[in-house]
Amino acid sequence: MSRASFTSAIGLVIEREIMVRVKSRAFMTSTIISIVLFGALVAVSGALPTLFSSTDKVAVTSAGAEAMEGSDDVDLVTVESADEAKDLIRSGEVTAAVVESDDSPVGYSVIAERSAPESLTGALSEVPTVQLLDPDAPDPVLTNFIGLGLGIVFFMAAMTFGNTIASSVVEEKQSRIVEILLASTSARVLMFGKIIACTILAFAQIGLTALSVLIGAAISGNDLVLGKVAEPIAWFIPLFIVGFVMVAALYAAAASMVSRTEDLASTSSPIMMLIFLPYMAVIVFSSNESVMAVLSYIPFAAAVAVPMRVFLGTIEWWEPLVSLVILAGTTLLALLLATRIFERSILRSGPKLSWKQALTRS
Repeated sequence: MSRASFTSAIGLVIEREIMVRVKSRAFMTSTIISIVLFGALVAVSGALPTLFSSTDKVAVTSAGAEAMEGSDDVDLVTVESADEAKDLIRSGEVTAAVVESDDSPVGYSVIAERSAPESLTGALSEVPTVQLLDPDAPDPVLTNFIGLGLGIVFFMAAMTFGNTIASSVVEEKQSRIVEILLASTSARVLMFGKIIACTILAFAQIGLTALSVLIGAAISGNDLVLGKVAEPIAWFIPLFIVGFVMVAALYAAAASMVSRTEDLASTSSPIMMLIFLPYMAVIVFSSNESVMAVLSYIPFAAAVAVPMRVFLGTIEWWEPLVSLVILAGTTLLALLLATRIFERSILRSGPKLSWKQALTRS
């Protein structure tokens, strides 16, 4: 049987993989749920500050303490001066401060970073003068939402479509369909076709979800999503695509090392940890600029860490480019590694191989 050309062969593999997934009820259901869920979350985003808020800590001088007397909605922290209160606000230890002020008609004023908490202004019997230290500071609620949102998108896409590739490879090995396929094409074409097909599907699913988010933002009038999040998302897209190709290639290699679906977890679990641990590090250390700077250059964390730093304004213009170059280089190495393992292991049956065995066996 003559082999098809590289272009036609890889096109057939891509078409086959896409049609199989599109016809899958599980895939369509997960896509619809993702679109509806994220769109609905943004549509009701006006309630997010309330959902994420807790009791506010407020610094007070002697005059501020008198003004806040009897309030149960805030936790008071006594300070000696307005300067001390400002230091606590900048460090994040308190959300605002109430201090004496000769310029205020009520004798005291409120100091805050970007906006005065509603629980504080509502507790004051008279409306004071409000001084903002940094009115353009990023909303911490939106910052957390971006980190969690982008992280979930990347993590779920990598896990879902990575397992899709892995399951497809193992099923074809078990049914011996792979032997028929390799009679008319090469193992490299088969692997690359699966990776490209799943990348297209993942990007299409995320694109529809992003469209749903924009519609939800328009409905709720959320200009933060429509405006401030645009640049972080613009960097997330190329980082996601390159990073996803890396993950997909590793999953294809992991699947080629086993002959039974039951053994797949043992070879794919290291990949899952490589995705999960950096993602958790981004969430845990989101407020630590030094750690986030390091995570920006770690391939499995870059897709989330870089957009978060772009939103916070703590990143230089060249850093996302360097991060993308490092990620692209790592992805190229992953593709070379995965191709070597896939070609050596795809036709092998019997006991599962370890990563070391797959790399060293001739």
